[in-house]
Amino acid sequence: MSNTKPHQKALLPNPFHLSDSDILEKVYLTHTYDDEVCDKQILFNVVSNVILLSSRVVETVLLKREGRNGIIESKFPITDFKPEFHKLKLMSCQMITIPSGVENAHQTTMRILQQLRTFSWDAKALIALAAFALEYGNFWNLYQLPPSDQLGNSLKLLNQIQHRQIAIVDINNLVGLVMEAVQKIKEWGTWTAEGYDTEDVPSLSDALQEIPRVVYWAVASLVACNSNFIGLSNYSLADFSAKLSPALQELNGHLEICKLQIDDVEDYLRRKRNFRKPKDVVDFLKLLIHRDESQDAQIYDGSTQNKVGVEVFKQKHILLFISTLDSIADEIRLLNSIQDRLVEDPNDNKGFKKEEFKILWIPIVDRWDDERREVFKALRNGIKWYFVDYFSPLPGIRLIREDLNFENKPIVPVVNPQGIVINNDAMDIIFEWGIDAFPFRKSDGDMLAQKWKWFWDEVRKTNFDIQVKGDRYIFIFGGNDGKWIQDFTLAVDKVKRHETIKRADAIIDYYHLGKDDPKKVPRFWIGIESKRQKKHYEVLDCEIQEIVKSLLCLKQDGQGWALLSKGSNVKILGHGEPMYQTLADFEIWKEKVLVREGFDIAFKEYYETKLNDLPAPQPCAFMNVDNYTSNVVATITCPNASCGRVMEVTSVNYKCCHRDGSDSGKV
Repeated sequence: MSNTKPHQKALLPNPFHLSDSDILEKVYLTHTYDDEVCDKQILFNVVSNVILLSSRVVETVLLKREGRNGIIESKFPITDFKPEFHKLKLMSCQMITIPSGVENAHQTTMRILQQLRTFSWDAKALIALAAFALEYGNFWNLYQLPPSDQLGNSLKLLNQIQHRQIAIVDINNLVGLVMEAVQKIKEWGTWTAEGYDTEDVPSLSDALQEIPRVVYWAVASLVACNSNFIGLSNYSLADFSAKLSPALQELNGHLEICKLQIDDVEDYLRRKRNFRKPKDVVDFLKLLIHRDESQDAQIYDGSTQNKVGVEVFKQKHILLFISTLDSIADEIRLLNSIQDRLVEDPNDNKGFKKEEFKILWIPIVDRWDDERREVFKALRNGIKWYFVDYFSPLPGIRLIREDLNFENKPIVPVVNPQGIVINNDAMDIIFEWGIDAFPFRKSDGDMLAQKWKWFWDEVRKTNFDIQVKGDRYIFIFGGNDGKWIQDFTLAVDKVKRHETIKRADAIIDYYHLGKDDPKKVPRFWIGIESKRQKKHYEVLDCEIQEIVKSLLCLKQDGQGWALLSKGSNVKILGHGEPMYQTLADFEIWKEKVLVREGFDIAFKEYYETKLNDLPAPQPCAFMNVDNYTSNVVATITCPNASCGRVMEVTSVNYKCCHRDGSDSGKV
């Protein structure tokens, strides 16, 4: 028997020899689930008052110092709350009655944690502190009673208050450290209970890795304090403090990050609520780029490089260009062109004034460094519209990514003066239709697609292999002059392979109408002609009729004809010779492809100069036979001096005005 007890004692580990991972593993083994109810707020208020009032007795009565404030008055009815009194008393007795030796302090600590296995982590430390407070509070309450209190004097004798040798300062300091630990764990528990997603607040999970260690050393410190307080042991409280303090410091570091992350979450939720119903477009922008007056992102006018206030967008429509800094040269050229068109023609269009539309760039950079700053500076020097300048985290980045659906691919949401997004992304229709897509609603792109759909349907009947894609330039050409067809084919193929076209990252396709099957050409023109017979009532129908007339005019060109489109958007319906000469003179205007927004715009600018320089046929004139008094069977030449061809008779109207005012008719 004499050999058994020392051997058993040796089996108990010295907690100061255990690593943090050992402590963590042992504490986790005592934790099963945390569904036992404890009114933590009431208990915390009560325990806080006990500890703070007891500390004040030490400070003012014993150490003759000015007492610390911080007394909490409970506003809750203290009636029945868990843990029950007998559980607190049991743990208090366990703290009091342990034998000396740090191994026994460890064993008692683990026993207490085992008894608290069904409580949450913040409740474990709080309940252990409450158990300690039973003895601690009783002692100092009795200590301060006056000598005239006979009951108090008798209780002092029973508790041997006058005979205890206590290291008051060391105990008070360590109890204060435990109190701080309980408050920090409670703070973590409150945030966890509020249901913050760990993806949004990852430091909550990081803090949880430290909490079991903090809980262990907090409870162990209380065990040591209580045992020393009673006088049964003489633990070195500095050793316990040396373990609890760094663990608490680690936890506090995680909690500080938690606070920042939670502030970000709350800021995002506030912004999201306001984002759904902004006051106006200015408020909309502030939700994206403003944090506070000291950290506001700055807005500059790209044309002048001068700083402007966000109020410049009041009562304006905004094309909100959102992108990274990478591979956006094409987008910048395109938006520069849109900016030019908005300024050049500010008049009403479809009920909107172009002058009321502004372009604003919000660059998205996850981490600013010297290289990223230099790239940004180079890009902003080449734009003609507004841009946001910032080098700290963008406050509205979550709104941009989650609510505006930015996924690192350039987008252009369109926002009206009321701050409502009327098109989630106008980038595709701007690339395909350019300024023709104004005012850049989705419906505008749909209408333009409908405007040309019938035409491409007819083209596909003639050429099944044609590929119509929004980022490709397409030449379609035809005619009866074989030499012109050959020259045009060689010229467009040469331009297609030109180094400038490669540098501009442009793709050019070309198709000779009826090359493989000439019999399909008449069918194509018959299909075009059939569109003239369609009754039209809406603006779109009228526009289609104008296109049909222009196409039928091209058909009459003796040399040939060609059209240029960007995707489905037909940009030019051109006559043979100026279309060929524009291609043949590519070396003259090639640099404009790189400085303008695209090949099609540069082509059109030069084509229009050649159209004026060359004696090419002008678009044919149309007239009603009604306008002429000559016999309808007589031939009428085109009034355009450069044309002079005999005009086709496509319809005849007859009208009789009876002298007696009776019936009239039309055949």
